[in-house]
Amino acid sequence: MTTDRGLPVRENIAVIGAGTMGIGVSHAFAAGGHHVTLVDIGKPALDRAAEEIARNVRLFGMVGGTPESTPGATLAAITFSTELADVADADFVVENITENFSLKQRVYRELDEMCKPAAVFGVNTSAIPITRIAGLTERADRVVGTHFMNPVPLKPLVEVIRGFHTSPETIAFTRDLISRLGKDTAVVEDSPGFVTNRAMMLMVNEAICLLQEGVAPAAEIDRLFVQCFGHRMGPLATADLIGLDTVLYSLDVLLENFNEPKYRPSLLLRKLVDAGHLGRKTGQGLFDYRTTDPTTVPERN
Repeated sequence: MTTDRGLPVRENIAVIGAGTMGIGVSHAFAAGGHHVTLVDIGKPALDRAAEEIARNVRLFGMVGGTPESTPGATLAAITFSTELADVADADFVVENITENFSLKQRVYRELDEMCKPAAVFGVNTSAIPITRIAGLTERADRVVGTHFMNPVPLKPLVEVIRGFHTSPETIAFTRDLISRLGKDTAVVEDSPGFVTNRAMMLMVNEAICLLQEGVAPAAEIDRLFVQCFGHRMGPLATADLIGLDTVLYSLDVLLENFNEPKYRPSLLLRKLVDAGHLGRKTGQGLFDYRTTDPTTVPERN
């Protein structure tokens, strides 16, 4: 069923990519009562996603801020697939793959061919302009930025980005869909990095430079932000949560688009990514998570 402008009313959700963000987006939509198809190229990634979603349903349920659900009920609402063709009936597609334009180019061209004309594409990118992504499709008016934050089920606000051709109906539909997850939206215009990552990646990169230069240890850098500025998490722990590879890709996109040296990634960031120390998802990054969580900032006088 669709509106008189052709946009869907009741949605099947497709999520492309079973990494950290794909797991969170799938969890949020499934817990919100939607049927979700989560697609990734490998079954091991999908198996890990199912385990992580079940664990997060229990964990996030204890801290509040998520719809009441059980691991079984949430997982029952998700179809795990390695076939992109399984998203053909989706009304809303959220793409979360690696911040690599060449990879996205291939995926969007396939999605555009196989998805029904009324389907809306939500681009969950960290920095790549939405208008550039929309240009890969024949439905530029139905491509919108949906910048979910991690962990998705617990974050109350989603940054929605209006591309050059994004229609008012697509914006309205996207905001309504997200509101039914119990989340608010902030609509911004298209620009590399948008509002959040354009500013935050500078802060994160500069904090990594401070660590690289030996100005202060990682824990002390983050403690200053938490205890002096009231941030819930310091910039280095935030980088580890996002994934250092994603931080690096985002800075590279910002540097390419703005040609401003201030976006040049720190050498330490590049070294850690080359070493495979990507943050929480690998157990090591700017902090070491293999035994305990070192990012818990102690209270000091």
